[in-house]
Amino acid sequence: MANLDRIRGNDFVIIGRAGMDLYPDPPGTRTEDATQFFTCLGGSSANIGVAINRHGGKTALVTSVADDAIGRFCLNELDKYGIDRKHVKSVGGEARNSLAVVESRIEDHQSVIYRNGAADFQMTIEDVEAVDYASYSALITTGTVFAAEPSRSAAFRAFDLARAADLPLIFDLDYRPYSWPSPQDAADTYSRAGALCDIIIGNDVEFGFMAGNYTQGLDKARELAQANAQIVVYKMGEKGAITITQDKEFRTGIFPVTALKPTGAGDSFMGGFIASLAAGHALKDAVLRGSACASIVVSRVGCAPAMPTTAELEAFLSSHPGPTHD
Repeated sequence: MANLDRIRGNDFVIIGRAGMDLYPDPPGTRTEDATQFFTCLGGSSANIGVAINRHGGKTALVTSVADDAIGRFCLNELDKYGIDRKHVKSVGGEARNSLAVVESRIEDHQSVIYRNGAADFQMTIEDVEAVDYASYSALITTGTVFAAEPSRSAAFRAFDLARAADLPLIFDLDYRPYSWPSPQDAADTYSRAGALCDIIIGNDVEFGFMAGNYTQGLDKARELAQANAQIVVYKMGEKGAITITQDKEFRTGIFPVTALKPTGAGDSFMGGFIASLAAGHALKDAVLRGSACASIVVSRVGCAPAMPTTAELEAFLSSHPGPTHD
């Protein structure tokens, strides 16, 4: 069991994807009616890196991008947001970066994800073995990295190396069914990964999936907290979250906002939550700050560019009513 105080070093290695997001512009436009798009950095792991950096932390990304114009766009965006990319590899051949076409609208929202032959799945064991894990405060990953080889074996190798360096392992479940060969393969792999992690964050559907029964997600979250995880955050959308440790659990609410889109909340929550733990905030306060970050992001266009700074988060908390259901 890793020492979570190490997180206060505020310097994180993140494993996972970087991609391009395209938003029909202006906000409210349906994709099929669009004549212009707003582009920005996408991919859960890259978004989490942006979120942490916006709060004053440091992040390095380990992934692969396509050796083409889209891959170079992603590299440029990582540079713009100050994410260390010395462990981001460009790969040729048929591999392509993830693309997401996401509408800035709530009613009849459409998100179209292109993940065929995804470049990030080309991350190898050799790539993760090149990382100096002892120089970081924690390893963060999202569930997508486990969906295909060679990325899956590489991610588990990274877990082994990070554990050997006594790094806390932080796991955002981020279950995307379309990336997996079968639900059973996904459930088995998620269970294997979850059994190794110190902090696990996911929503009720994702924990229900891990449990093999969508009505038993909370039981699965509690089981993980008793078995190995030091912190489990079970998110329930507008109903807030239940945070579980080995000796207690508590419920927190959300900060109501007028949402522009439903996407990006999870990445923003993770970034705000981890940054708050790094800053020394108590666990409940860190969860609430993460929830506030999620609310801010869904009220703005984009994911990476929508991530709030610490000053923006403090201004939001000082002026916004909430949270509900606390």
